[in-house]
Amino acid sequence: MSLAIFDLDNTLISIDSDHAWGEFLLEQGAVDPTAYREANDRFMADYEAGTLDMDEFLAVALRPLAENTPQQLASWHQQFMAGWIEPHILERGEELIARHRTSGDTLLIITATNRFITAPIARRLGIDNLIAVEPEMKGGRYTGRAVGTPSFREGKITRLKEWMADKELSMEDAWFYSDSHNDLPLLEMVDHPVAVDPDDQLKEIAKQRDWRIISLRD
Repeated sequence: MSLAIFDLDNTLISIDSDHAWGEFLLEQGAVDPTAYREANDRFMADYEAGTLDMDEFLAVALRPLAENTPQQLASWHQQFMAGWIEPHILERGEELIARHRTSGDTLLIITATNRFITAPIARRLGIDNLIAVEPEMKGGRYTGRAVGTPSFREGKITRLKEWMADKELSMEDAWFYSDSHNDLPLLEMVDHPVAVDPDDQLKEIAKQRDWRIISLRD
Protein backbone atom coordinates (compact mmCIF):
# COMPACT_ATOMS: atom_id res chain seq x y z
CA MET A 1 0.00 0.00 0.00
CA SER A 2 1.25 3.45 -0.94
CA LEU A 3 0.32 7.06 -0.37
CA ALA A 4 -1.51 8.47 -3.39
CA ILE A 5 -1.53 12.27 -3.29
CA PHE A 6 -3.64 14.37 -5.64
CA ASP A 7 -3.67 18.04 -6.41
CA LEU A 8 -7.27 19.17 -6.95
CA ASP A 9 -7.62 22.17 -9.23
CA ASN A 10 -7.03 21.46 -12.92
CA THR A 11 -6.06 17.94 -11.93
CA LEU A 12 -9.07 16.02 -10.60
CA ILE A 13 -11.40 18.79 -11.71
CA SER A 14 -11.05 20.75 -14.94
CA ILE A 15 -11.20 24.22 -13.36
CA ASP A 16 -9.53 26.14 -10.56
CA SER A 17 -12.06 26.03 -7.73
CA ASP A 18 -10.62 29.09 -5.99
CA HIS A 19 -10.97 31.26 -9.09
CA ALA A 20 -14.37 29.73 -9.85
CA TRP A 21 -15.59 30.54 -6.33
CA GLY A 22 -14.62 34.16 -6.96
CA GLU A 23 -16.62 34.13 -10.19
CA PHE A 24 -19.55 32.58 -8.34
CA LEU A 25 -19.45 35.35 -5.72
CA LEU A 26 -19.45 37.92 -8.50
CA GLU A 27 -22.47 36.18 -10.02
CA GLN A 28 -24.25 36.41 -6.65
CA GLY A 29 -23.48 40.12 -6.32
CA ALA A 30 -21.65 39.29 -3.08
CA VAL A 31 -18.44 41.20 -3.86
CA ASP A 32 -17.42 44.40 -5.61
CA PRO A 33 -17.95 43.69 -9.32
CA THR A 34 -14.92 45.62 -10.53
CA ALA A 35 -12.24 45.41 -7.86
CA TYR A 36 -12.87 41.77 -6.97
CA ARG A 37 -12.91 40.56 -10.58
CA GLU A 38 -9.64 42.41 -11.26
CA ALA A 39 -8.04 40.89 -8.18
CA ASN A 40 -9.40 37.40 -8.88
CA ASP A 41 -8.05 37.40 -12.42
CA ARG A 42 -4.73 38.94 -11.39
CA PHE A 43 -4.14 36.34 -8.69
CA MET A 44 -4.93 33.56 -11.16
CA ALA A 45 -2.41 34.98 -13.62
CA ASP A 46 0.19 35.33 -10.86
CA TYR A 47 -0.37 31.71 -9.80
CA GLU A 48 0.10 30.49 -13.35
CA ALA A 49 3.27 32.58 -13.66
CA GLY A 50 4.65 31.29 -10.36
CA THR A 51 4.69 34.77 -8.81
CA LEU A 52 1.67 34.60 -6.49
CA ASP A 53 1.99 36.49 -3.20
CA MET A 54 0.07 34.03 -1.01
CA ASP A 55 -0.43 36.43 1.89
CA GLU A 56 -1.88 39.10 -0.38
CA PHE A 57 -4.06 36.55 -2.10
CA LEU A 58 -5.44 35.10 1.13
CA ALA A 59 -6.26 38.54 2.50
CA VAL A 60 -8.60 39.05 -0.46
CA ALA A 61 -9.82 35.48 -0.95
CA LEU A 62 -10.82 34.87 2.68
CA ARG A 63 -12.53 38.22 3.23
CA PRO A 64 -15.92 37.11 1.84
CA LEU A 65 -15.93 34.26 4.36
CA ALA A 66 -15.70 36.80 7.17
CA GLU A 67 -18.29 39.12 5.64
CA ASN A 68 -21.06 36.51 5.44
CA THR A 69 -22.76 34.18 7.89
CA PRO A 70 -21.92 30.47 7.90
CA GLN A 71 -25.53 29.81 6.91
CA GLN A 72 -25.29 32.04 3.86
CA LEU A 73 -21.94 30.56 2.91
CA ALA A 74 -23.28 27.01 3.22
CA SER A 75 -26.24 27.86 1.00
CA TRP A 76 -23.97 29.43 -1.59
CA HIS A 77 -21.62 26.47 -1.54
CA GLN A 78 -24.46 24.07 -2.32
CA GLN A 79 -25.25 26.15 -5.40
CA PHE A 80 -21.55 26.36 -6.26
CA MET A 81 -21.14 22.59 -6.08
CA ALA A 82 -24.15 21.96 -8.31
CA GLY A 83 -23.53 24.62 -10.91
CA TRP A 84 -19.77 25.10 -10.99
CA ILE A 85 -18.02 22.00 -9.63
CA GLU A 86 -20.13 18.99 -10.55
CA PRO A 87 -19.93 19.68 -14.32
CA HIS A 88 -16.13 19.86 -14.06
CA ILE A 89 -15.42 16.68 -12.11
CA LEU A 90 -13.35 14.54 -14.46
CA GLU A 91 -14.60 11.02 -15.01
CA ARG A 92 -11.10 9.79 -15.68
CA GLY A 93 -10.00 11.46 -12.47
CA GLU A 94 -12.57 9.44 -10.57
CA GLU A 95 -11.34 6.29 -12.34
CA LEU A 96 -7.77 7.11 -11.27
CA ILE A 97 -8.91 7.54 -7.67
CA ALA A 98 -10.76 4.24 -7.86
CA ARG A 99 -7.67 2.40 -9.10
CA HIS A 100 -5.62 3.62 -6.16
CA ARG A 101 -8.45 2.82 -3.76
CA THR A 102 -8.70 -0.71 -5.15
CA SER A 103 -4.95 -1.08 -4.63
CA GLY A 104 -5.45 -0.25 -0.97
CA ASP A 105 -3.52 3.02 -1.18
CA THR A 106 -4.08 5.88 1.26
CA LEU A 107 -5.75 8.70 -0.66
CA LEU A 108 -4.97 12.35 0.04
CA ILE A 109 -5.86 15.62 -1.65
CA ILE A 110 -3.41 18.47 -1.05
CA THR A 111 -4.39 21.87 -2.37
CA ALA A 112 -3.55 25.55 -2.06
CA THR A 113 -7.27 26.33 -2.10
CA ASN A 114 -8.93 26.81 1.29
CA ARG A 115 -10.81 24.11 3.17
CA PHE A 116 -14.18 25.89 3.00
CA ILE A 117 -14.16 25.56 -0.78
CA THR A 118 -12.48 22.17 -1.08
CA ALA A 119 -13.78 19.99 1.76
CA PRO A 120 -17.16 19.38 0.04
CA ILE A 121 -15.33 18.61 -3.23
CA ALA A 122 -13.07 16.09 -1.50
CA ARG A 123 -16.15 14.45 0.06
CA ARG A 124 -17.82 14.30 -3.34
CA LEU A 125 -14.73 12.52 -4.69
CA GLY A 126 -14.78 10.07 -1.79
CA ILE A 127 -11.43 11.17 -0.36
CA ASP A 128 -11.41 11.56 3.43
CA ASN A 129 -7.92 13.04 3.77
CA LEU A 130 -7.53 16.69 2.81
CA ILE A 131 -4.72 19.17 3.34
CA ALA A 132 -5.83 22.69 2.42
CA VAL A 133 -5.38 26.29 3.49
CA GLU A 134 -7.12 26.57 6.86
CA PRO A 135 -9.41 29.59 7.33
CA GLU A 136 -9.52 30.75 10.93
CA MET A 137 -12.83 30.63 12.82
CA LYS A 138 -13.69 32.37 16.09
CA GLY A 139 -17.08 32.35 17.74
CA GLY A 140 -18.57 30.36 14.90
CA ARG A 141 -17.57 32.90 12.24
CA TYR A 142 -14.67 33.07 9.83
CA THR A 143 -12.19 35.84 10.63
CA GLY A 144 -10.80 36.37 7.14
CA ARG A 145 -7.40 35.07 8.20
CA ALA A 146 -5.64 31.75 7.69
CA VAL A 147 -3.99 29.65 10.38
CA GLY A 148 -0.90 27.52 10.01
CA THR A 149 1.31 27.19 6.97
CA PRO A 150 -0.52 27.68 3.67
CA SER A 151 -0.36 24.47 1.62
CA PHE A 152 1.29 26.19 -1.33
CA ARG A 153 4.58 25.34 -3.05
CA GLU A 154 7.07 24.28 -0.31
CA GLY A 155 4.24 24.71 2.19
CA LYS A 156 2.68 21.54 0.82
CA ILE A 157 5.70 19.59 2.04
CA THR A 158 5.54 21.26 5.46
CA ARG A 159 1.85 20.49 5.84
CA LEU A 160 2.28 16.92 4.54
CA LYS A 161 5.00 16.20 7.11
CA GLU A 162 2.78 17.63 9.86
CA TRP A 163 -0.12 15.47 8.68
CA MET A 164 2.02 12.32 8.55
CA ALA A 165 3.63 12.88 11.95
CA ASP A 166 1.04 10.89 13.91
CA LYS A 167 0.31 8.32 11.22
CA GLU A 168 1.98 5.05 10.31
CA LEU A 169 2.60 6.16 6.75
CA SER A 170 5.72 6.36 4.63
CA MET A 171 6.70 8.39 1.59
CA GLU A 172 8.23 5.24 0.13
CA ASP A 173 6.58 4.44 -3.20
CA ALA A 174 4.35 7.54 -2.89
CA TRP A 175 2.53 9.07 -5.86
CA PHE A 176 1.73 12.71 -6.53
CA TYR A 177 -0.48 13.91 -9.38
CA SER A 178 -0.44 17.59 -10.33
CA ASP A 179 -0.89 19.96 -13.25
CA SER A 180 1.20 22.86 -11.96
CA HIS A 181 4.86 23.83 -11.83
CA ASN A 182 4.02 25.38 -8.44
CA ASP A 183 3.95 21.81 -7.15
CA LEU A 184 7.52 20.99 -8.18
CA PRO A 185 8.78 20.79 -4.56
CA LEU A 186 6.40 17.95 -3.76
CA LEU A 187 6.67 16.31 -7.17
CA GLU A 188 10.43 16.11 -6.63
CA MET A 189 9.90 14.45 -3.24
CA VAL A 190 7.84 11.42 -4.31
CA ASP A 191 8.91 8.21 -6.03
CA HIS A 192 6.13 8.52 -8.61
CA PRO A 193 5.64 12.13 -9.83
CA VAL A 194 2.91 12.37 -12.46
CA ALA A 195 2.21 15.48 -14.53
CA VAL A 196 -1.53 15.65 -15.25
CA ASP A 197 -2.53 17.87 -18.18
CA PRO A 198 0.48 19.94 -17.14
CA ASP A 199 1.11 23.61 -17.71
CA ASP A 200 3.88 24.40 -20.19
CA GLN A 201 6.61 24.74 -17.59
CA LEU A 202 5.76 21.50 -15.81
CA LYS A 203 5.41 19.67 -19.11
CA GLU A 204 8.91 20.65 -20.16
CA ILE A 205 10.41 19.67 -16.81
CA ALA A 206 8.52 16.37 -16.82
CA LYS A 207 9.90 15.57 -20.26
CA GLN A 208 13.45 16.45 -19.19
CA ARG A 209 13.21 14.24 -16.09
CA ASP A 210 11.30 11.43 -17.78
CA TRP A 211 8.33 11.79 -15.46
CA ARG A 212 5.05 10.27 -16.48
CA ILE A 213 2.69 12.67 -18.28
CA ILE A 214 -1.01 11.84 -18.50
CA SER A 215 -4.29 13.49 -19.45
CA LEU A 216 -7.54 13.01 -17.60
CA ARG A 217 -9.44 15.05 -20.16
CA ASP A 218 -8.94 13.25 -23.48
